[in-house]
Amino acid sequence: MSSIVVITGANRGVGLALAEHYQQEEWKVIGVCRQTSDELARVADEVIEGIDVTQDDDIARLSAALAEHTIDLLINNAGLLRDDVLGDIEIDSLRQQMEINAYAPLRVSEALLPMMKKGSKIANITSRMGSLADNDSGGRYGYRASKAALNAFGKSLAIDLKPRGIAVAQLHPGYVKTRMVNFGGHISPQESATGIAACIKALNLENSGGFWHSNGEQLPW
Repeated sequence: MSSIVVITGANRGVGLALAEHYQQEEWKVIGVCRQTSDELARVADEVIEGIDVTQDDDIARLSAALAEHTIDLLINNAGLLRDDVLGDIEIDSLRQQMEINAYAPLRVSEALLPMMKKGSKIANITSRMGSLADNDSGGRYGYRASKAALNAFGKSLAIDLKPRGIAVAQLHPGYVKTRMVNFGGHISPQESATGIAACIKALNLENSGGFWHSNGEQLPW
């Protein structure tokens, strides 16, 4: 029986590249998104669309759709980047980034825990911009704060889930050429996905809770 991976935000960018990677590795790929794409439909075994990961009803619908599955790997990839500039900060922008980047991965993880077993893994796609120690450029208030919160949630999840045999990682994808950064990154989504998958493969209960770059480098909190 094929291992099952559930990927949020799977319709494009890093999420789609991860879906393609695991499909090539002969996993059963379940893509979760608000609106599917032709590319995702070609590689996913199942697509659950119309899911807004900030909405209770949609999280409940996602959980019901996956109730008969055993999830080997959950990748919380859906995210939002806004360029909040001091002097022109919109609190609603900060709030929305927190909802999508931090609260949603925790909500999805909690909702899908009944479908996970000993040996399952959770990978939270975070950012090195969530590192307090690594912040030497300022700005991006909502994005930095939401990814720092996600890192904190992931660390707590790792501690709480260790007795259940479930490992958790916080993974920075790198500066990837995606729509989120107007395709101005340094690496392709495929390169990022390969690195992320290698980190996930190396994840175990002994190193659970860590914060890594997709190139394998451990990042400072």
